[in-house]
Amino acid sequence: MNFFQFLKSLDDLLYEVVSWLAFYPITLWRALRHPIATMDYAAAELQQQDEQRFDEALSPPILLLLTVLVAHGFELALIGDSELLARKTGLAGLINDDTSLILMRLVAFSTFPLVFAVHTVRKQRIQLTRSSLEPAFFAQCYANAPFALLISVAATLWQYQNDALKLCAAVMVVGGAIAFLAIQTTWFRKVLGVGFAAAVWNAVVSYLEALVVMFALGWLVSGGGS
Repeated sequence: MNFFQFLKSLDDLLYEVVSWLAFYPITLWRALRHPIATMDYAAAELQQQDEQRFDEALSPPILLLLTVLVAHGFELALIGDSELLARKTGLAGLINDDTSLILMRLVAFSTFPLVFAVHTVRKQRIQLTRSSLEPAFFAQCYANAPFALLISVAATLWQYQNDALKLCAAVMVVGGAIAFLAIQTTWFRKVLGVGFAAAVWNAVVSYLEALVVMFALGWLVSGGGS
């Protein structure tokens, strides 16, 4: 690679990163305001050529990554460094800086779209492959990003020794869970072609499975209760 090719690559990279500043709020707002349409958009865009994909929005995994970054910045501004950085038990011993903490949280929040995507593919009676899982996973990343931000903000507020803020955090978590399950119920009715009761069942089962995985990860990170 000569110097001019390097400059071109740097130019493309800089534009891509800077464009996130504009498209992050746009994409997050679309996912919040029109969740089902945004999930449909994610699946449809995967049918496009690589260079044409997600030209009007951020790709779903990038949206989820930036959401984790925004939530981390919010925590740093209000609380400071996470207590996980000081722990040395369990997998927390591997978390020694903000980068590793962000990666851990990204993996944790990715469990929800992954579990819901796997559940969707299995209920569609499609063979589970990387190709068959991708549309459902991308769609679920859009659905999960706003709620990942909501839960992260609630977790930050909960750390304050203030009853009003703790109550606000609890309301955010409960309200977010109800809204999230409502969206997933609508999604399962659409993609599985089932009735309301069956869609609610699929949404609740997937939600509980994702919670189990996330709590198991949290247990490992905390050192198994030590």
